[in-house]
Amino acid sequence: MLASGLLLVALLACLSVMVLMSVWRQRKLGGKLPPGPTPLPFIGNYLQLDTEQMYNCLMKLSKRYGPVFTVHLGTRRVVVLCGYDAVKEALVDQAEEFSGRGENATFDWLFKGYGVVFSNGERAKQLRRFSITTLRDFGVGKRGIEERIQEEAGFLIQAFRDTCGAFIDPTFYLSRTVSNVISSIVFGDRFDYEDKEFLSLLRMMLGSFQFTATSTGQLYEMFYSVMKHLPGPQQQAFKELQGLEDFVARKVEQNQRTLDPNSPRHFIDSFLIRMKEEKNNPNTEFFMKNLVMTTLNLFFAGTETVSTTLRYGFLMLMKHPEVEAKLHEEIDQVIGRNRQPKFEDRAQMPYTEAVIHEIQRFGDMIPMGLSRRVIKDTKFRDFFLPKGTEVFPMLGSVLRDNKFFSNPEDFNPQRFLDDKGQFKKSDAFVPFSIGKRYCFGEGLARMELFLFLTTILQNFCLKSPQAPQDIDVSPKHVGFATIPRTYTMSFLAR
Repeated sequence: MLASGLLLVALLACLSVMVLMSVWRQRKLGGKLPPGPTPLPFIGNYLQLDTEQMYNCLMKLSKRYGPVFTVHLGTRRVVVLCGYDAVKEALVDQAEEFSGRGENATFDWLFKGYGVVFSNGERAKQLRRFSITTLRDFGVGKRGIEERIQEEAGFLIQAFRDTCGAFIDPTFYLSRTVSNVISSIVFGDRFDYEDKEFLSLLRMMLGSFQFTATSTGQLYEMFYSVMKHLPGPQQQAFKELQGLEDFVARKVEQNQRTLDPNSPRHFIDSFLIRMKEEKNNPNTEFFMKNLVMTTLNLFFAGTETVSTTLRYGFLMLMKHPEVEAKLHEEIDQVIGRNRQPKFEDRAQMPYTEAVIHEIQRFGDMIPMGLSRRVIKDTKFRDFFLPKGTEVFPMLGSVLRDNKFFSNPEDFNPQRFLDDKGQFKKSDAFVPFSIGKRYCFGEGLARMELFLFLTTILQNFCLKSPQAPQDIDVSPKHVGFATIPRTYTMSFLAR
């Protein structure tokens, strides 16, 4: 009895000390950090946030506290940047200070600071430099990768023809096609569309990507230190991420056995060769863990973002048939029906370019941006951000900034055209982020979106089982990612 009483007293004493330390830390920083709602110990601002609508909650807080404010996600202290001006000042004007990578608890469970996307410091710089150079060596941004995209588009067109106009869910048709492009770069080969392992990989990617957008996914971002030990949907996301790592590790092992140092076939080969070159360098970043994680970064990012954008795009075109009709008209005028679209056609197709931009703006794939971290004590505007402070650059708030886009909640491709019908750029078009850690797959993604969309619309009309006015284009989930609703559609031969 006495022992249990002493244990209870000790526990209460520990809790009291932790509460006092938490309050002391927050007061110590008070008056220096941007304003924000007062956090409670342990749970932070959980009571003021709705994990179902995290992005919208943060935007509401910005109306009260301004475009730069502080919020506590559990024990995580995050500075939130809203609107073009704040995001640009941080990521471009003070690019070096804001160049660190913040947390993404779901992906950090697997990556743990390895790989090109979720690493920091010298590791991030070296892996980024190597990845950009190697992708370029294998044709990204050149005619070589364009031909690969065109070839894959041909397989997709045939797959749609084989549906004979039946209503289908386009999700895995699109992800198989997009994934095969990045697969040919990192693995050196494409997958057959009926390959069961390939479909399993795509389901793993989609499942873990969608988890980050759910209410549970956002709750996990706040309380991951506890939730990673508990049952729940997060455990399924972990299984999916682990399955993806295991697949990439097997691919690397296969390639090690057939590697010719004088003739790299793909990204994995190039990394393995660099590993051999630096095997005596004690500070090298070119080792197996970084190879597996960087390859997985490229495979994942090169699949989910473009395929999800296309899926949202088809939904918007069925909602707005007049936009699809104008696209058909421009495709017929510039390309015709008898040759494959080429990326250079884009220069003569301002309306198509405007539609693709508006799909990306409206779809807003990563609304809260990949979190950043200040790498040293930083003065930002009138505030002081201690080294290590996490930052959310709210890309969605830039893509919907009223100063650049009137009626931003409307889908309107005309906003990217001038009075003469020519394409008009906007500084606030930032779906790939900006600054030192912008998405270096931007060039590949732009080429894929243009070639896949134009090739599909050259061959098909899109049909929904619902009338346009009944199509719901609001997202299914908005968290780390924006996930469109599941739907069916028909591809009718033109």
